[in-house]
Parts: sequence; C-alpha cells; structure tokens
Amino acid sequence: MRLLQVSIPAGKREAVVGVLDDEGIDYVLSEETGRRGYTHVVSFPLPTNAVEPVLDRLREVGVGEDAYAVVTEARAVTSRQFDALAERYSEEDDGQESISKEELARTAQGNVSDMRTYVILTAVSAIVATAGLLLDSPATVVGSMVIAPLIGPAMSTAVASVIDDEALFSRGVRMQVVGMVLAVAAAAVFAYFVRVTNLIPPGLDPSAVGQIEGRLTPDFLSLAVALGAGVAGALSLTTGVSAALVGVMIAVALVPPAAAVGIGIAYGLPSVAIPSGILAVVNGLSINLAALVVLWYTGYRPDHILRRNEARAATLKRIGILLVAIALLSVFLGGVTFNTYQSAQAEGDIRSVVESTLDSEPYAEAELVSMEIETEPTQFNLVFTQPSLLVVTVGVPPGWEQQSLASTLRNRLAESGRSMPVEVRYVTVERAGEAATADTTDPTDPTDPTGMIGTPPPDGPSPP
Repeated sequence: MRLLQVSIPAGKREAVVGVLDDEGIDYVLSEETGRRGYTHVVSFPLPTNAVEPVLDRLREVGVGEDAYAVVTEARAVTSRQFDALAERYSEEDDGQESISKEELARTAQGNVSDMRTYVILTAVSAIVATAGLLLDSPATVVGSMVIAPLIGPAMSTAVASVIDDEALFSRGVRMQVVGMVLAVAAAAVFAYFVRVTNLIPPGLDPSAVGQIEGRLTPDFLSLAVALGAGVAGALSLTTGVSAALVGVMIAVALVPPAAAVGIGIAYGLPSVAIPSGILAVVNGLSINLAALVVLWYTGYRPDHILRRNEARAATLKRIGILLVAIALLSVFLGGVTFNTYQSAQAEGDIRSVVESTLDSEPYAEAELVSMEIETEPTQFNLVFTQPSLLVVTVGVPPGWEQQSLASTLRNRLAESGRSMPVEVRYVTVERAGEAATADTTDPTDPTDPTGMIGTPPPDGPSPP
C-alpha cells in the first residue's frame, strides 16, 4: 500500500475532494502555506494498484504535473473504506499489483548507482568472478554475483523506453556498455596478473576448468536464463518488490561470461574469449528485450497522447533491433546446440559398437571400464567439433592374451561410418571367489624365510 500527499491548486479543492469521496478514499486535508498558487495539501492511503488511476483522475480535475506529490510506502492502514477500496482494485486488476509510472521511474532511477560506486562494484565483482572461475569454485562465482550492480542500468533502459525518457535511456545504455567493458578489462588484468605471478599452477589450461568450460558451449538454454532474468527484473519493479535477489539472477547471466572473456584475453585463447563474449552479449540483449516487453505489456505509458505515440514507436523500434541482434547471435547458439546433439549421438553410436564388440568372442572376458572420445575442431572451429580419437579402457583377467581389440574396434567403427584412430588400454582385474579360504600366512614375516609358518604339515611322517 502507498501513502500519497498531493498539493491542491487554488480553486481545485472541491474538485479534488469530490474525486476522493467518489472513490471512497479516507483523506486528511490541511492548508498549504509554503507554495504560492496552492491552498491545501491532501494526504490519503491507497492500494498500490490504485495509485495510477487515482492520480490520473486528479490530473483530469486540474492537479497538474507541477503539483507537489509524494508517494511513500505505508506499513499498515486501519480503515473499512480502505479495505473495500483494496478489494475493488484487486478485482479490477485480477489480483495483480503494480506501481504507478511515476514510482516506476523513480525506482528505476534509484536502482542506478552513481558512476563511481558502479565502476568499483563492477570491477570487484569481475575480479572475484575471475578468481572463482580459475579456482573452479562455484561458491566464489556466486559470491561475485551478489555485489554486481548490473540490474539498475538494464531495468532503467527498459523503463525509459516505455515512458519516453530519453535522458534515462541514454544513461542506462551507456552504463551497461561501460559495465561490460569494465568487467572484461578487470577480469583480463587480474587473470594476466595471476598468470605471470604463478598464483595458480603453471601450464593451467583455462578451457579445461569446469566453471570456464561451461561458458564455452552456450546453447539455446542460455537464452532461458537471460530472458527469465529480464522478466523477473521487470516484475520486481512493477510490483515494488525488492530487486536484490533479481539482481543476482541478472548477474548470473552477465558476470561469469564477462570474466571468462577476460581470462581468454589474458591467456591468448580466442576459443575461450569469443564464445564467452557471444554469450555475454546475447544475455545482455535478452535481458533488455524481456524487460521491455513485460513493461510494455503491463501497460506503462507516458501521460500525454503525443508522447505515447512517440514512446510506442521508439519501443517497437528497439524491440525490433534487439530481436534482430539476438537472432543473428543465436546462429552461434544454434550451432552449439546442434553440435552438442551430434556429439551425444556420436557417443551413443560409438559406445554401442564398443559394447557389442566386447560382448562377442574372443573378447567376452574383457569388460568396459571407461570410454573417452577426444575431439578436434572442424573448419568452423568456434562451433563444430568432430571425434579424433577413441580411448577405451578395458578390464581383463590375469594372463589374458591380447586379441587385437584396437584394430577390431577401428574396423567396426569404420563399418558404421565413424572412422577414427582407436587406443585401447588394458587393466588387469583379479577377483577372489566367494568360497575362497582366507590365507593367514604373512609372506613378509622375517622369521619365516620359507613362508611355511602356519602351513599345515603334509600327509605322511614328519621329516627328522
């Protein structure tokens, strides 16, 4: 619920009181002595959903934009009229609670940190994320997201579009660009420092680290995270709910990929920097698109009809630009998704050939321990890969004679249309039967060089 304080222009007292009485609103009226042209100040509580329509009615009777109006959050109101008012507006809005566009604009502006704080928190967040990626520590990566101040610029850009605030829009776009560039730069500098000072083991391959590897093959599921973050961010604004947790979700989509880009730059690995960079850009665009669509669908518009038309044209234009940019970058995501599907299908086919071979003679005594498929990039090396080597580890009993398993597997794979080199590694597996008798002899006992202590005497007379 909200508490409003509105100054009433001279000659508009009766009209304003009439609107409040017609709406069934409890109010307190007091004289205004601080501003010329205004005679009274009226204070009244409203359900959050009612702020926008009531302010619109007050404007219709002469309370202009220059009027003094304050909207604050109210903790509790005891009033039968208020309960009836809240129930009526809840039914009209299907139970959905949304704040006024004035409060929306102020909330969006308030979520944008000053540039100094924004720069410091973004850089620190990127550095912590870089450390977490290099250490393969999910907890550290999550910690970096908590302090990232990225929700403010993203949401302010969407809000500015629907209410036609060019200054707020320009500031939001500028801060988003600065934030992403700064995050990448901070991550690159920190990763380079870690590399040259050997704070991590020399020879580390960043692409083999689990937390980094997950950002190198983004697919269409990555869009779900970013779109969900944008929707959640917009809803957190329109309902007046705290955006702290939503800010973490938005940081999930932006901070780790940006840190991975910096690591790729520091280590000179385009195969790390480029996919992560595409993921970060797609996520950023998707967050803006989702927030913009949700806010427009919710019904936020400028007050004047001419500005509404301008806002509608600008919003549709920006939605179109975002859709085109996401569609172009999604070609990469689609390629990764298709390559992932092909790799899974290839692994299934190869495993089937290996298992069927080991089930047949003369390999029936061997069992599959593990199977690893090494890959190499194709000519489209940023997306597509192909199997380059099959490494099979099999367990065999002691004394088992090798039966040219590697060549057999290679031939059978070639017959199935998947030609590749095959490497077989043998591991001797010895099993004790269930009925075996435990041997209590200690063969290393220094007092029994013959190993006969504890052994029952043979049949027949004992030796003299």
